[in-house]
Amino acid sequence: MDVTVGRLLQQAVEARRRGQGEEAERLLSQALMRHPGEPQALNLLGLIALDRQDFADARLRFAAAAQADPQEAALWMNLASAERGLGAAEGERAALQRAIDIDQRNLMAQIRMAQLQQRLDERHGAADSWSKALALSAAISDMPPALAATLEDARLFVRDHQARFAARIESEVAPALDAASILTRRRFQACLDHEFGRRSIYPNQCSGLHYPFLPADEFFDRNHFPWMDQLEAQTDAIRAEFLALVARDGGAVRPYVRQDAGTPENKWTALDGSLDWGAMFLWEYGVRNEAVCAACPQTVAALEALPRADIPGRAPSAFFSLLKPHSHIPAHTGVTNTRAIIHLPLIVPPACSFRVGGETREWREGVAFAFDDTIDHEAWNGSDDLRVVLIFDVWNPHLSLEEQQLLKQFYATADASKADGLSGV
Repeated sequence: MDVTVGRLLQQAVEARRRGQGEEAERLLSQALMRHPGEPQALNLLGLIALDRQDFADARLRFAAAAQADPQEAALWMNLASAERGLGAAEGERAALQRAIDIDQRNLMAQIRMAQLQQRLDERHGAADSWSKALALSAAISDMPPALAATLEDARLFVRDHQARFAARIESEVAPALDAASILTRRRFQACLDHEFGRRSIYPNQCSGLHYPFLPADEFFDRNHFPWMDQLEAQTDAIRAEFLALVARDGGAVRPYVRQDAGTPENKWTALDGSLDWGAMFLWEYGVRNEAVCAACPQTVAALEALPRADIPGRAPSAFFSLLKPHSHIPAHTGVTNTRAIIHLPLIVPPACSFRVGGETREWREGVAFAFDDTIDHEAWNGSDDLRVVLIFDVWNPHLSLEEQQLLKQFYATADASKADGLSGV
């Protein structure tokens, strides 16, 4: 651009600012005589035409400017404004799409595309465009009030669209889903809930060994544990042994959380050394507590009949878990996904619940379940009474016998290496 054209453009901008449209047009005509097809001059002429609502002239000017400088998104946005003024929805769509194709992060282009689609009752497309706009707007720290109001309306639209879409899908699949197995219903419902933004899917988070390619399932399917019925049948006897033991030797209960001295404050601080979450161990990391086991022979027999892991210094563990009234075990994850954790609820007052990942359940006395404790989980006792659960670990049911044997060899070698002063696990 030569100096004269640049000066004429500046003068035209100032004339338009003062409301002197004709003078601005005269100056821009001079600029175009010196530099035909100058996009800035054509764009200014288009803006002046918009000022007087001459949308047809504005369309011609903006189209010429955009053809002269096709990578300038603002020119396509202005062309879209002219097309909208003419009521030319498809022309507006094409111009907005050109701006988006130049930069998918163009927030105003995404907003205007969403508004166009909403006006045309293209609900699915509008919801998609609004979702993109909402994602882009998340990085704006100081949002103008008008934009904030527009985006709040967008959230409501997207939420309503998702609810309608979810209702239609669920209505269509309901007959087949009702006839499906418990496992299928649970997994497919979780799929729908995640798709419609009603829940998150939680990955394994192992502080120790993470075994690859095992399903990250929050609650294991009961069919993996054919011995659960046998265990549940002994609930009354196990509960009776616990009650007798705690009445005779309450000192056997110790805080479950015991942190090393000097540990910085963390989510466990409130429970550190507290009997709000207490435990009476039968086995702890493979070590048998002879006194507790001697007092609970039927419980011990029930556990020893099960296919538990046997890893010296690591497994099995089994304990009575005592959660006092109005206590909360904060969200946390376990050590390794090579195991499954079993809960056999013994004493469950109302208002007690347990969340693993995106699913929350209430314990039911005498009804066992298995879960993956490397998925984020937490527990509550909102009642005025004690809650007691027998907890123990078994192998993850998705591991083969060969894998179990290899893991035992791995741990044995790792522990021996550590004892020899080498790095261990």
